[in-house]
Amino acid sequence: MRPGRPLLWLLVLLALLGGAVVLGHVPVWGWYLAGGGIVLLAVLDAALTRWQVLPRIQRELPEALPLGVEREVTLSLEGVGRQWVEVFDLHPEGWPMQGLPRKLKLDARTISSIAYRLRPIARGDFLFEGVQVRISSPLRLWRRSRIVGERKQVQVCPNFAPLTRFALFSADQASRLVGAHLKRRRGEGTDFHQMREYRAGDSMRQIDWKATARSRKLISREYQDEKNQQLVMLLDTGRRMMAREDGYAHFDHVLDASLVVSYLALRRGDAVGMLAGGENSRWVAPQRGMGSLDRLLRASYDLQPQPVATDYLDMATGLALHQRRRALVMLVTNVRDEDIEDLLGAVRLLQKRHLVCVASLRERALDAALASEVVDLPDAIRAGAVAHYLQQRNAAHEALRRHRVMTLDVASADLPAALVERYLSVKRDGLL
Repeated sequence: MRPGRPLLWLLVLLALLGGAVVLGHVPVWGWYLAGGGIVLLAVLDAALTRWQVLPRIQRELPEALPLGVEREVTLSLEGVGRQWVEVFDLHPEGWPMQGLPRKLKLDARTISSIAYRLRPIARGDFLFEGVQVRISSPLRLWRRSRIVGERKQVQVCPNFAPLTRFALFSADQASRLVGAHLKRRRGEGTDFHQMREYRAGDSMRQIDWKATARSRKLISREYQDEKNQQLVMLLDTGRRMMAREDGYAHFDHVLDASLVVSYLALRRGDAVGMLAGGENSRWVAPQRGMGSLDRLLRASYDLQPQPVATDYLDMATGLALHQRRRALVMLVTNVRDEDIEDLLGAVRLLQKRHLVCVASLRERALDAALASEVVDLPDAIRAGAVAHYLQQRNAAHEALRRHRVMTLDVASADLPAALVERYLSVKRDGLL
């Protein structure tokens, strides 16, 4: 318990009264009488707080929160008597918050609600310890602090808001929204779709001459991309993914992009799986159906990059043991020249059965440093070092391309569009 503001004011008045006693304006017994009265009131008020009933508090909050999205949290307080309270929710440390602490007056048998806004800044499991309330005593001479309400655990997942937006559109339209450039060849594919009348632009190979003879008009066969193929996202969780842009680690951007391409692949009838390498390896076998997206989310929401070197051969070996059927394997990493031998060995192992695409994340800070104006010697040294590093990086990418590996060199903001575009080109060209 701590003294409240009214008690502090009474003590200030008692001190002023003591000054008056020293000056002879007030008798000493008056000061003793005032002091005794204040002590009696304070003791009585402190005793009354022992019978105070704490308010009942409930927190309204989803069990899963998207990373980086500000959400409203509502606290409902049920009063058991007339009380003055100050409320602060014990949310996870470090999350930006607006709207707390809040002071309010509670009445008996009434429910008061307060809302504040909170933004998760990291993925994983987090705990709300409870709600801290400061309650004034009946005479408001004291304040006591207590933690009430239930503890609640929440999951912070990758931001899946774009996926809910894509649900309103077809697979092709959603692909365009991501930023992928579709090069459609109308009516061509590997799986038969339907028969229809000939349209200008159809190739001669599409014409079904038997159906044309029966109907006495040109009939074309229309094909579609093959379904029920498999896509496996192979995610690097090593130290390179700990680089941060826009307040988030590269691995956070990788997860978001992986969910986008997985969603579109599931919409197109393919099966999607995931393997995360490193110390906390995770394997999700490819499955069809939109329910697979929930499995991917639950398996990856708490994955974090670790400050260890990436073992590409170990990742490739693990995938070769898990995935027997041919699949499009999209490895998302950050390629450096010192890793190229291990990476090439891993890719050659995967290429025995799978089609491999390596997406290498590029730091935007490097492009900015290379494009900045050089005005002195330190700037020139920095620009030269960055240019040399990018040259080595490009040489590593060329080594991959010489081994017939599809290679993407993209910034984190462009990663979703690049992955979707490459997936669609593989489907369109029938490479699987």
